[in-house]
Amino acid sequence: MGGHMEKFTRGGFRSKWLTGVTALVTALPLLAVPTVHAAAEGSCDPFTAPAVDESVPKARDVLGIDLGERDVNTAESDDYLRAISDASPKVVDGVLGTSVEGRPLRYAVVGQEKWVRPAALENIGRQLNRLRDPSTPEPLAKQIIRNTPAVLWVAGNVHGGEKSGTDAALRVLYELAARTDCTARTILDDAIVVVLPTQNPDGREAGTRRNANGFDMNRDWFARTQPETDGKLEKLRELPPQMYIDAHEMGTEDYFFPPNADPVYHDIGETPLNWVYNNYGPAMQQAFGRFGIPYFNGRSYDLMYLGYGDTVPLTGFNAAGMTFEKSSGDPTPERVGEQYTAIWATLMAAGAQNDGMLAEWRAEHLEAYRQGTAGELEPNRLYWNDGEISNPVPDIRVKHYFLRTDDPAKSAEVQRLARRLQRMDVDVYRLATPLTVPDYTEYGRAPQQTTLPAGTLWIPLAQGQKHWVQAMLNENSHVPFPYFYDVTAWSGPLLENVSGGRSGADVKPRAIPLPQQAEPIARPVAGAPRTAVWQVSESSAAVESSGWLRWWLGEQEGLDFGDLTAAQIASGALADYDVLVVPNGSDADAADSLGEQGQAALTEWVRGGGTLITLRDSSRLAARLGLTSATFAEPTSDIPGALIRMELDPVSPLAAGVGPTAWAMYEYDTVWSAPERSSAARFPAAGDSDWYVSGFAEGAEQLHGKSAVVDENVGSGRVVLFGFDPNYRAFTNGTAKLLFNAITGPKTANAPQTAAAPVAVPTAPPSSDRMVISVRPDAADEVQRLIAERGGTAEVVRGPNVVRFRVDLGGMNADEHPWAHRLADEAAALGRAVVAISLP
Repeated sequence: MGGHMEKFTRGGFRSKWLTGVTALVTALPLLAVPTVHAAAEGSCDPFTAPAVDESVPKARDVLGIDLGERDVNTAESDDYLRAISDASPKVVDGVLGTSVEGRPLRYAVVGQEKWVRPAALENIGRQLNRLRDPSTPEPLAKQIIRNTPAVLWVAGNVHGGEKSGTDAALRVLYELAARTDCTARTILDDAIVVVLPTQNPDGREAGTRRNANGFDMNRDWFARTQPETDGKLEKLRELPPQMYIDAHEMGTEDYFFPPNADPVYHDIGETPLNWVYNNYGPAMQQAFGRFGIPYFNGRSYDLMYLGYGDTVPLTGFNAAGMTFEKSSGDPTPERVGEQYTAIWATLMAAGAQNDGMLAEWRAEHLEAYRQGTAGELEPNRLYWNDGEISNPVPDIRVKHYFLRTDDPAKSAEVQRLARRLQRMDVDVYRLATPLTVPDYTEYGRAPQQTTLPAGTLWIPLAQGQKHWVQAMLNENSHVPFPYFYDVTAWSGPLLENVSGGRSGADVKPRAIPLPQQAEPIARPVAGAPRTAVWQVSESSAAVESSGWLRWWLGEQEGLDFGDLTAAQIASGALADYDVLVVPNGSDADAADSLGEQGQAALTEWVRGGGTLITLRDSSRLAARLGLTSATFAEPTSDIPGALIRMELDPVSPLAAGVGPTAWAMYEYDTVWSAPERSSAARFPAAGDSDWYVSGFAEGAEQLHGKSAVVDENVGSGRVVLFGFDPNYRAFTNGTAKLLFNAITGPKTANAPQTAAAPVAVPTAPPSSDRMVISVRPDAADEVQRLIAERGGTAEVVRGPNVVRFRVDLGGMNADEHPWAHRLADEAAALGRAVVAISLP
């Protein structure tokens, strides 16, 4: 399929990154705030020596060091933030949430004294939320715009080991509070600034990317499973932003700030994108060019997946969401100084546009309402790259989404999904009477006339949150072209396996607003089996899958569990448990850590009556040990994280409460084949009407008829093998129910008895730790050269039309890796020869 390529050119912004420039960091005021110069009194240049109010303490006064001298710890960050707040009438501080380990997430608001009092802040939030509401009368909206400041957010350290954003944010907070020159006034005349120095205090203290539960919180924004994310989003709803800066670090050299790389999710409002591409991006280019700081734009970091600290502010708040990335290998003064430069340049650009910002922001919500009323979906566009759109948004009308509530077994999933929508200010209604919809299009099905029963949930697109509704309830994300920084599907009804669909018709439902929904509460499981979790390694994939599993078991399902090591398994500790769940991880690492003694102990325990449940790559361990009759093959498709409908065996106890189908999050996973009687779930055969893929997929025909979940008896025990992770990021609740049933439910009556022998499995990086570059054969040599010149290694799978390179990143994800992003960028430059690029 071809498509018309469009560029974002309103400001003619197409300049590229600087090259060959040495960072003149000494030109920046990196450490202590310089001595006041008399000439600075009239200066509006944030990078000259400021005039300051000496009553506001410098970092050295409180911490004994200057910001940027070394990374401050969490307690020091909190102490200094509170010291500024105590000293300045322009600053108030608060706690917006508590981390997993009980640390407060402290924030500060800086602005004019009349605006930062508690009652004033509450009123600002209330008035801004009225601007988000299209039903607010225009005379009132204009009055609000005249009298209300914009809200600009500055946040750092969502990944605990990426520390410089915290120190830079604190320095900006100090200067906004202390500066008496016109620099601070440029911003604070018409805005307040919310400063959240660290979004991940537990990770900061541990020096880990993830929080204490093992979650990457820059993937958790729409699901809000973690307390840190949840508290942050509630405060964002209270003080809705027009700008959100998310300061990160990366393994790659230099500095990244927007404009972002394509692809961009199609249903993001043009107003905030215009701000990012044509206002803030050029402002940062000018500042970095002034000091000779190397940077890049338009590479690596896209705006596609709706779980980031830029895409969620953009789509959910119509704010200018921006990710900043500084090389983590550079010295602290340089890292903090460059973050400071980017933040100040952006705030100054916001100050320059403050007069019209709220009017434009209001207009974007009205435009979203107009689009929703007309059933218009925004088209795919290319904002940076040259090329063609290979997957255009279809020319369809979408005016309504519906979620069925007539399956009692899905009540918790519907409740959770409705709650997520409501907590992003989406209007959700319940049908008071049955509604006949002439073009009801169930997810992954053809349209047909359907009468929806009373009680069905109705979510109209005619509301200010139209972009968010489409992002969360879409049938397909319509990725414009094959470059993937993250997964390509995240539709809420598919993740929850809730029946629903859309309509473009002019129907007139009789409906009432849905009361605010609570989080579903797990019911205690009587006689729950003794369950253990074994994390097979410390690789990125294993840490995350294990963290998701532990959180889901304990927090969402209320199941007790223990943790085991390979050494404990080898010593016989499995005797104390009925079920062992092995999260995603390298089967080679698992086998090596067990050793012969551990492998024998695990095999004996299963044959003696234990239940072994394996997820994703760890399922290959069952084949190594001869504990399954299923066989596997490496994927020859390019599916970088799509939701694929699978069919369930209706007599399998794993299907209880799930229904005839569910949606597997498939991400370059091993392809499994098992006898029909052993397959509790399989992907539909070619020509089956159940076949549907939400997200990007190339070569998916390899999966037709293949097993997705295998359930077999082994001696007196049982092995349940998942070919994917059913609890992916703890938000695939539709398939997590299969896992719950595997842990707590009965065995399949007359399940087949496996009679397999151990098999030799080639040692290779697990799929979830690999970077994948798939190209046409005539570009394969160039990709091989790009990998080799970096000293990298890759498994090469050659097909007639595609050559796939599965690049070993040593257990790291792409953000942590020193050259993965550069390799992806250079491979992407091969243009039409590229089939897919996926970063773990």
